[in-house]
Amino acid sequence: MFAIYIVGAIVVILIIFFIATYNRLIGLRNRLRNAWAQIDVQLKRRYDLIPNLIETVKGYMKHERGTLEAVTKARNLAQSLSTTDVGARSKAEGELSSALARLLVVVENYPDLKANQNFLALQEELTSTENKIGFSRQYYNDSVLRMNNKVQMFPSNVVASMTGFKLGEFFEVTVTEEREAPKVSFK
Repeated sequence: MFAIYIVGAIVVILIIFFIATYNRLIGLRNRLRNAWAQIDVQLKRRYDLIPNLIETVKGYMKHERGTLEAVTKARNLAQSLSTTDVGARSKAEGELSSALARLLVVVENYPDLKANQNFLALQEELTSTENKIGFSRQYYNDSVLRMNNKVQMFPSNVVASMTGFKLGEFFEVTVTEEREAPKVSFK
């Protein structure tokens, strides 16, 4: 009779462990989805700012059509990608960041534009948005790390594999220009 109680207690403990681990995995997955949604919010803000920035710059930069078209093309590509494909979205966002950086370098040759209040306000908004995107990416990657640790570490990996939890994909920089330190010149 005592053995039945012990077996019953072990079964109850295993069920409680399974439920608790499953619920922790669900919580981590939801945090991961929330973190990705926060990146989307900031990217939408960036997409909305770019056309205004382009229109402000167009009047001053008659000879820089290629740079403006590259920013517009990169924005449209990034905006059109599925929000669930982290790898492709990460690559497209890197290319957009690179195109924006090139645009801001070209702007240095236009002193009148740099003094324009609309441009300065848009540039400040874009800088603020880029910072928020960076923080959101960091939070997302931290969430991926927590989720991946739970999915891969014993004993939670047993529950994860039984219930179909997958590893999260990190938001990584794939454009080489983003990995390089910016060059500052005071000519």
